[in-house]
Amino acid sequence: MSTQKLTAIIITFNEIDYITQCVNSILFADEIIAVDSFSTDGTWEFLNSHPKIKAIQHPFENFTTQKSYALQQASNDWVYFLDADERVTPSLQKEIIQTINSKDTASAYWNYRSFMFENKRLYFSGWQTDKIQRLFRKSRCEFVDDRLVHETLKVDGSQAKLKEKLIHYSYKNYEDYKGKMLKYGRLRALEEFNKGKKWTLLHQILRPCWKYFNHYIIRLGILDGKKGIIICYLNALGVHERYKELKRLRTNT
Repeated sequence: MSTQKLTAIIITFNEIDYITQCVNSILFADEIIAVDSFSTDGTWEFLNSHPKIKAIQHPFENFTTQKSYALQQASNDWVYFLDADERVTPSLQKEIIQTINSKDTASAYWNYRSFMFENKRLYFSGWQTDKIQRLFRKSRCEFVDDRLVHETLKVDGSQAKLKEKLIHYSYKNYEDYKGKMLKYGRLRALEEFNKGKKWTLLHQILRPCWKYFNHYIIRLGILDGKKGIIICYLNALGVHERYKELKRLRTNT
């Protein structure tokens, strides 16, 4: 049986604190492509000098267009996407290799993630069921154009789930995570603006409150202690920013 080849793809911007460990975790791939949106902290220099990486600079518009561009660069049909703050464990590496070389494969696979608050795992706060599409066939999948953040795949064929979890070091510190949530919020606002959604004062007030209540109480963030309070607040802040930005976009049209 011939061995299937795998392309690993990483999207980067100023990820010098994470990129070495991320790349080291995916060195088993036959091809590694990194698409960098003009980093200024040494990330680009690291990527461009690495012997196993095909490094490309490309302007960032949104996550979907950036990942669609990166996908076009892959030489192999099987691709595995990961962010610079994610790590593939040895057990996940083994499962990925076994999966793409099995006789009966799906077109795309969901990957559960373990959310890391600094260097310790966060068990609740809405992250306990976090999963994302990471492993798939390039020939059978494409990113949906109308999603600017939390990009979604359109899959031709069946989907399945990997058992092993991807490690996600999303929370480096308060200001870093706050910046992510505000950026995601503004992109979601543009996404909803493009779909013709309206801003209302009710949404501006209630949606952030519901986000916090849902993650802190219903999704058991209260069991994460102080960390749960911080994460749930910042996630709710991202929702508040979404509607604040949507109001601004509507006002300026």
